[in-house]
Amino acid sequence: MKRLNIHGVGDVRLDAYERPEAGPKDVVVRMKSVGICGSDLSYIKVGGMPAEPGGQTALGHEGAGEVLQVGAEVSGIAVGDAVIVNPMMTPSNIGSGGPEGAFTEELLVREAQLGTSILPIPEGVDYDVAAMCEPLAVAMHGVNRAEVKPGDKVVVFGCGPIGLGMLLWLNDRGITEVVALDLSEERLERARAIGVQAAFDPSKVDLRAELARLHGEVPSYGRVGVGTDAYIDAAGAPHILSQVIMMAKFHARLVITAAYMKPLEFPAGRMLTSEMTITTAVGYPTEMPEVIAAMPRLKDRIAAMISHTLPFDDVLHGLEIAATPQSAKVMIKFEDA
Repeated sequence: MKRLNIHGVGDVRLDAYERPEAGPKDVVVRMKSVGICGSDLSYIKVGGMPAEPGGQTALGHEGAGEVLQVGAEVSGIAVGDAVIVNPMMTPSNIGSGGPEGAFTEELLVREAQLGTSILPIPEGVDYDVAAMCEPLAVAMHGVNRAEVKPGDKVVVFGCGPIGLGMLLWLNDRGITEVVALDLSEERLERARAIGVQAAFDPSKVDLRAELARLHGEVPSYGRVGVGTDAYIDAAGAPHILSQVIMMAKFHARLVITAAYMKPLEFPAGRMLTSEMTITTAVGYPTEMPEVIAAMPRLKDRIAAMISHTLPFDDVLHGLEIAATPQSAKVMIKFEDA
């Protein structure tokens, strides 16, 4: 058996691994599909987040598979069940600093509970689509935090897997005046395929002028703001915060879902005349069940967000692909999947 581990800054390896024995409250899942997340790439850049000094970081938190073993005290879960693992609801936070990571053939889920850490895959949904649940839940939480509704005008910065998921949920909720921004033409094409008002590279245009053309302008305390109601930052470029503040209309909203590793400076004084709201979104406190419920009707559109599929033995190559702007979701499949 093998497991993908970070050993240090930029040092990630596929190591030999012996799975711990499952206890009476645990479940073992034979992994079928696991997605590569931008967080995985970030962990590699900083050398991981080991639980103890000198320790390794086990990677992988976007997983789906088949139940292989069930502890005697676990109820409602049976061997052979097709399931999604919710890493945020596991005591060790699988793949984000705990002792387990989903990039392995057999994943130990400690203190497993049906409906929290273990969620059934709906009939007719394959493992690749099921493994998209975690990033789609992140995307849904960002959209929920933006408090958008049909008729609102929205801008999404970044068309990577999370940004594309946000576009999917906005489209599914009937929000049509959505502008998608990215530096990669390949990702912009994926955004257009989902269905947006416009999709373009903001570095090649006067962004404020383009948004004013698409969303109009609104007077606000002696100045004029762009008519966009909500902005969602899924890109993480340092200039986005200031750029939005300088063009925001009265009571506009900005949700930051991207991870910023360094402090940002921004023109707080300009916010006085817009009374805009800046908030953040992390994880998916309640969204996974709603994502799963939507999967049967959206499975084809979700599958289209997967740009590459590689076998587990090629996971290191998969990490390289995921770091390129041409990729969307890179999915890792296991031999018997």
